[in-house]
Amino acid sequence: MEAKVVDPETGDPLPPGQTGELLLRGPLVMKGYVGDEEASAETLDSEGWLRTGDLCYFDSEGLLYVVDRLKELIKYKAYQVPPAELEHLLLSHPGIADAAVIPWADEEAGEIPMAYVVRNNGSSITEAQVMDFIAKQVAPYKKIRRVAFINSIPKSAAGKILRRELINHSISVSSSKL
Repeated sequence: MEAKVVDPETGDPLPPGQTGELLLRGPLVMKGYVGDEEASAETLDSEGWLRTGDLCYFDSEGLLYVVDRLKELIKYKAYQVPPAELEHLLLSHPGIADAAVIPWADEEAGEIPMAYVVRNNGSSITEAQVMDFIAKQVAPYKKIRRVAFINSIPKSAAGKILRRELINHSISVSSSKL
């Protein structure tokens, strides 16, 4: 089995330490989707590399680290923001019990990072404090620009964040304010 990490935009291979899309090739990789040439072409390139949709990087020792899903990236202006990175930082705050980050539609930027936050018992952390906490740790384009507090983050039985539910919730709340 072969694996490489490439720039999702250009397809160029990336060196260790740089995050990109994981591509796989080998005898265990499928040949394509039966009867769906378009889906096959989107998933497999002409050299037989399978696009996994996983954002990963190799370290200097060749170990592979999965960072996020490509489809979950927030596209802020020309930048790509991985929600999992921001969620990890949010969970390091003592006043935050759980968190999820989703894209919020923005006319100027395309999308902005929005955090759904569950406060720890006794915590009175504010929207401004959440945004400031993250802003001190990330590049300007990765800053959280909206925060909503909720009682629990919706998750699957496997513990995966159900982002679609949060996105639908944010859309319904936004449209109800119009």
